[in-house]
Amino acid sequence: MRVSVSWLREYVDLPADLPTADLEQALVDLGIEVDSVVDLRETVTGALVVGEVLEIEELTGFKKPIRFCRVDVGAANGTGEPQEIVCGARNFAQGDRVVVILPGGVLPGGFAIGARKTYGRNSNGMICSAKELGLGDDHSGIIVLPEDTPAKPGDDARPVVGLDDVVVELEITPDRGYALSLRGLARELSHALGVPFRDPALAPAPGGTDTPAYPVEVRDTVGCDRFAARLVRGVDPTAATPGWMQRRLTVAGIRSISLPVDITNYVMLELGQPMHAFDADRIAGPLVVRRAEAGEKLTTLDGVTRELAAEDMVICDAGLPNPVAGEGAGVPISLAAVMGGETSEVVAGTTNVLFEAAHWDPAMVGRTARRHKLFSEAAKRWERGVDPALPLVAIERAVRLLTEHAGGTAGDEILDIDHVRPRTPVVLPADLPTRRIGVSYPPARVVALLEQVGCAVAQGTDRLVEDPGAVGVAAGDGAVLTVTPPTWRPDLTDPADLVEEVVRLDGYDRLPSVLPPAPPGRGLTWQQRRRRAVARSLAERGYVEVLVHPFVAPELADQLGLPEGDPRRRAVRLANPLSEEEPLLRTTLLGPLLGIVRRNFGRGQRDLALYEIGAVFHPRPGVGRPPAMGVDRRPTDEEFAAADAVVPDQPRHVAVVLTGDVEPAGWWGAGRQAGWADAVEAGRAVLAAADIPADRVEVRAAEHAPWHPGRCAELLVDGTVVGHAGELHPAVLAALELPRRTSAMELDLDALPPAPAAPAPVVSGFPPALIDVALVVDSSVPAARVQQALVEGAGELLEGVRLFDVYASEQLGAGRRSLAYKLTFRAPDRTLTVEEAVAARDAAVARAAERFGATLRGA
Repeated sequence: MRVSVSWLREYVDLPADLPTADLEQALVDLGIEVDSVVDLRETVTGALVVGEVLEIEELTGFKKPIRFCRVDVGAANGTGEPQEIVCGARNFAQGDRVVVILPGGVLPGGFAIGARKTYGRNSNGMICSAKELGLGDDHSGIIVLPEDTPAKPGDDARPVVGLDDVVVELEITPDRGYALSLRGLARELSHALGVPFRDPALAPAPGGTDTPAYPVEVRDTVGCDRFAARLVRGVDPTAATPGWMQRRLTVAGIRSISLPVDITNYVMLELGQPMHAFDADRIAGPLVVRRAEAGEKLTTLDGVTRELAAEDMVICDAGLPNPVAGEGAGVPISLAAVMGGETSEVVAGTTNVLFEAAHWDPAMVGRTARRHKLFSEAAKRWERGVDPALPLVAIERAVRLLTEHAGGTAGDEILDIDHVRPRTPVVLPADLPTRRIGVSYPPARVVALLEQVGCAVAQGTDRLVEDPGAVGVAAGDGAVLTVTPPTWRPDLTDPADLVEEVVRLDGYDRLPSVLPPAPPGRGLTWQQRRRRAVARSLAERGYVEVLVHPFVAPELADQLGLPEGDPRRRAVRLANPLSEEEPLLRTTLLGPLLGIVRRNFGRGQRDLALYEIGAVFHPRPGVGRPPAMGVDRRPTDEEFAAADAVVPDQPRHVAVVLTGDVEPAGWWGAGRQAGWADAVEAGRAVLAAADIPADRVEVRAAEHAPWHPGRCAELLVDGTVVGHAGELHPAVLAALELPRRTSAMELDLDALPPAPAAPAPVVSGFPPALIDVALVVDSSVPAARVQQALVEGAGELLEGVRLFDVYASEQLGAGRRSLAYKLTFRAPDRTLTVEEAVAARDAAVARAAERFGATLRGA
């Protein structure tokens, strides 16, 4: 939110000599994030003057419309002659007064202005837009000064456009919606600086009348618990927005549209109450406020036709037939609290204006804004909470501004449909702030600070609190406070909220900086040590860790080719997803991880080796919704158990994805492309890092989506499948737009057994005996199974075995291949004889021959 200090001064008596640094610090101390405090007088240097457009010549033959203008800038250019300026904007005409910066001036951002030749003409300076002057984000056209602007050509334009002010840009947190208004900010600054505050919401406003200003029916008092309206007739449609209002709106980043619309925006900034102005002559019948029906559509002010959802609140024209919602429901003309519709908006010829100010459910507005991706200024305020006491005050303020500047007659009839419930009192033990914060807050100080923000505080003891609807529980027999928060603070609902207010207003700087004691612990668990070892092992092998959001789209299961009935198709659906396109929690790491690969591949990264360690989510079968639990008491053990039973299983997996070259090509050689074997080796590396002995690990061929059925291996530990690795299926790669031969591995870390106690290594000082054997077996026999047979047959003298060659040829026969292993034999207490080593080798070969029909190659 952007706001000028001069506007703030209308409601709070800021010291005249208040430095900008002190103003910023006061806001920060209140817990309001300050993006910037800018003294606009220092942002533009050089001659910035008012100019009057004398002539406009349209230049043709260029890609975009260009205008050559002669502008009267008085004596500011030193000659008094008209200034020649080339401009591309189209929103001004001859006779308009504009803002001109002359050569030698510098705009915000260090943009220096000079005299140059462009589009075949000399351009001496520039006609400025609000964005170029740093006054807002509107760059659609240059600033056209109102007709009532007293400045003449050549006068300094800074005070005319508000560049003699200080602008504060704030980032308002979601819990402080009241600070999205001059009223709220002025009140906060009055607390921080100890200066008087004038609440504009206390201005007198007439109440509702028996005869409504316009017939309105509110069918959903939960979504809209207050609706006010008043009609102004005979408005001058040509009346322009006064310059002072335009300047304030421009500084706030809001584009001036028309006087009635500008007034609603101005009141919204001033009071924090969003409003809407209808053209009463374009409404055919009574208004109906209701929930939308599925299938209804509305064209909003931005020109987009939107499909409405059943949760959306809409304002409808009951004078128009609606075949979707039925008789009397009316046609939607406004998406309530978010954006109005085209059919009832104020237009150039509007003479009868119907002002509407209501109070809408914040949760409904937030969901509607996200559903339609319409984060309007009104929606930002509604989802944070708006004061329900404001509608009549805002209506009165808008009516007075309109009749003052555009004439017309305000109707005596005022509509006020009020279903607002009174605030629930909160019971606060008087010593709770002291106990929670560790700083002494006497009860009198607590009361004074809470009353400062508008709370009504009644003192007593916990035995005297009789309101059964109050929130909070008093402790012991001490003094308690029954606090009724003000209407403009919907965030104050619990004792903890009130404690936070006491600390905030008393000053965060009073809190001592004390380090908490660090109790001794047991260090990392074995599961944590295992995860770190796995991550370190993969990183050392060149894999890059990524962190991916665990949200996936419903169509991912089809893209991965998961068969029907696969448990990975059953996913947990979020009730409030960050994106409606990804409402499910992942059941495999591969989906989001492959999305990262695709994003990098699309940005030119061809050689990738990525890994992630994270949780997947499997819904528990046969569970329903969690029990509803309040915050007024501790849940029972049964409620805890019922809630825990709904939480999905969340095993922790590790996954890797490889694509491109593992070894780059160059003058040293041809390089090597990543393949299924690298993914399998990554799985072995994970198991080794997890301290699973190699003799308990088995790798064998398998078929498991989304892997290629002929290039997929399953990883087993003690006979239990713990993961899969290999090359991904071509159909999956095509569906996800990934490169060919992309390989992956995924393994369930939680399925691995604890690492056994590692025996101390025995180092023999005797030399090894190295013997190579090449065994011919059927191609269907896994090499790991053959290696296991060699280990079993060789006995205790075998120290190591390694596959170093795989060979196939016509001489070996169809469906046959040769597996070459290097066997290392060693005895701990002696040097082996040749006979002993050969006997152990023969025993190993015999076991492989017995189990798989293996024969020595060349025998």
